[in-house]
Amino acid sequence: MENSVKKPNSNTITLGSIFHNIIVGLAVSIIMLNLGAALGLLSGRGAFAGMLSAGLIALVTSAFGGSRIQGSGLTAPMSTVTAVIVAYSLEQLPQEVSGISAEHFVNIVLLMTAVILVIFGLLKVGRFIRYVPNLVVSGFMCGIAIIIWTLQFKAIFGIDRDPLGGSVLLNSALACLTLFIAFVSPLLLKRVSLRLNSFLPGTLLALIVVSLLAYFIKAPVEYLTIDVHITNLSEFTGYIAQQIPTQMTFKIFMLALPFAIKLAALCYIDTLLTSLIIDKMRGTKTRQNKELIAQGLSTSIIGFIGGVPGAQSTVPSVLTVKEGATMRLAGISAGLFVIINMMIFSNLMNYIPQAVFVGILLKVGYDVFDFKPIYAYLRTIRRELEQRKTKVVRHKEISILSGTALVTAFVDLIVAVGAFSASFLIYNHVSKKRKKKKINDYVPK
Repeated sequence: MENSVKKPNSNTITLGSIFHNIIVGLAVSIIMLNLGAALGLLSGRGAFAGMLSAGLIALVTSAFGGSRIQGSGLTAPMSTVTAVIVAYSLEQLPQEVSGISAEHFVNIVLLMTAVILVIFGLLKVGRFIRYVPNLVVSGFMCGIAIIIWTLQFKAIFGIDRDPLGGSVLLNSALACLTLFIAFVSPLLLKRVSLRLNSFLPGTLLALIVVSLLAYFIKAPVEYLTIDVHITNLSEFTGYIAQQIPTQMTFKIFMLALPFAIKLAALCYIDTLLTSLIIDKMRGTKTRQNKELIAQGLSTSIIGFIGGVPGAQSTVPSVLTVKEGATMRLAGISAGLFVIINMMIFSNLMNYIPQAVFVGILLKVGYDVFDFKPIYAYLRTIRRELEQRKTKVVRHKEISILSGTALVTAFVDLIVAVGAFSASFLIYNHVSKKRKKKKINDYVPK
């Protein structure tokens, strides 16, 4: 795959290579901005917090991370867990402790997460990522997708919460149209130009088209509201001052610690698995522990601005590689362009229907869901029915995958990854012993 990526000579820095990396950053920033708004809403912290976080995470991790070429930002798993923390801080925290706002509690969790990530890096635990089985990762991603889909259906139909403003039918139609365009437009754009398809992702095109349609027909639905508008430095410093926690007790620490461990573990998995994909594409080796420290640094900044935590993200990372980036400048530029575009176009975002983001997040859930093992399992069943002995994915594998997915979606993601990773390793160990014993039983004495 590395040979298919056209890029300038990475050993020389020329004016052309600098310009090329800046252009790549501009292209990637469009995706980051789009996902930042959608995942910011998913997290419960808002579109503004999501977009600002996407820019800052990309900026910091690209400058100080363990790989020259990457695309860190908001990810669906991290935003999903943040949504759980936000819900807890709003609903259950007041019953546990008084005198602390929900926003400050979430920020304390993020700051503690940052410390844990830095400790991970200093203790050099990055190498342990290889012990997480691929099937457990697949099941984990499927579980995250189920959570995302469930949250979006609840938003549309008003299950356990107030429904989106406007009729359910109209919101559902806008969400379905967004989802349809997000799926179909890349196939059509590929026929026109592969480069155009890279620079104009389907979700962005869907957002523009459906928003324009809703504007022209004056659709009576709920639109995106960006409450925070920052136009100068004094407003920005005032906003930051409001986000800094002013209360910290041992009880608050103990309440925040489980959430911080959960976020740190998830960032560890999300980041290092993505780095393995990028290393395979580029033929390089990410400095895993340095990357964890950089993620911790970015998370600490996010904690001080009331943002949404992230990790190294597969979609922008792969696009950065495929567009031929050769310098850290590509990721740094992407982060800067996200922040600049957010400031310039924030007023236009108030014309986007909330249902559009429901459609985009349904597409994100589809992208996160790992269908390959399921398809392989179905092929295995078909082959067995045809009396073929070749097995690609057996009942054991699909049980681990589905179990991880269900426990992730309905119980706890860290429990899912830990329990099924241990089960997988123990099962393999026992199976090897049984096979060895059978072989020894057939050896003549």
